[in-house]
Amino acid sequence: MNTFNFGLVPSLLTPFKDGKIDYQTVEKLIEFHIQQKVDGLAIPTHIGESVSITGVERKELFKFAVQTAKGRLPIIGNVSEAGTDLACDLARSAQDAGVSALYACVPYYWTPPESMLLEHFTKIGKAGQLPFFVYNSPEEMSGVKVSTNLAMNLIRDLPEFAGIIDMSLDWQYMIAVISEAKRIKPSFQLVTGTEYMISAKAIGATGLLSPLANLAPKLVRDLYDVCMQEQFQAAYDLQVDAAFLYRLFNEYGISGFKVISQHLGRDVGTPRVPLDQLNTEQVAALLKEWQSCDRIKTEVQAWGV
Repeated sequence: MNTFNFGLVPSLLTPFKDGKIDYQTVEKLIEFHIQQKVDGLAIPTHIGESVSITGVERKELFKFAVQTAKGRLPIIGNVSEAGTDLACDLARSAQDAGVSALYACVPYYWTPPESMLLEHFTKIGKAGQLPFFVYNSPEEMSGVKVSTNLAMNLIRDLPEFAGIIDMSLDWQYMIAVISEAKRIKPSFQLVTGTEYMISAKAIGATGLLSPLANLAPKLVRDLYDVCMQEQFQAAYDLQVDAAFLYRLFNEYGISGFKVISQHLGRDVGTPRVPLDQLNTEQVAALLKEWQSCDRIKTEVQAWGV
């Protein structure tokens, strides 16, 4: 099994046109992010509406992204599913397509005991035979979390287990899991799923799965690089702006991401139902807040150079 270093990875938006995935725009998005010198791309993620995309579509996306990237950057496949067999099928298809790594969250809707979570993740990792990350987001997943004990058992049972992508913002948990995991598996990676990079890097995170990089790739790249150099004082102003935008899009969600992407000249369509579009008043309020952040004025417009 190949090793894989996560780095800065945008959580790619999924463009739709007339109800279908707009592959012409997917290609533009991939080329855009390659220009921004990211370390990889994750597809199709929660911010990319993965739960509204069929299994067939997800398999097609894996193939298309790998073929478009042409080895210029790694593709990380999200193979999360409610059923273990469904997730394993996605993992095998992603491997066949040529993705470089996989990740999965706890099963959608279900709240299984830890013993079954261990079986779920172990089967997915073995099916994919690629570096495999587990996504921890208790707030999104009915309070089900990837405990430190579960992580230790995955290290024991699954050679493919590469690390945790954490969305919890639970710093005590993150410190516990990385300190315990590193003693057993020095190559273990803690990846943060939020742009609070100063705190995450101080704890020991070395990777970032970033929704915000879709809209403010320069801000996120600068923040990530400065934090990796542990220049935390220099990162402070960058972190303040990133935190403001993080909170803004927590409020406006995927629809807000797509509105601002269109505003920047990168139209990715509207969300699939049942997600709603923002109304006129909401769009105006979002644009006012977005434009109040001076740093976004330096961000690239349209599809770049």
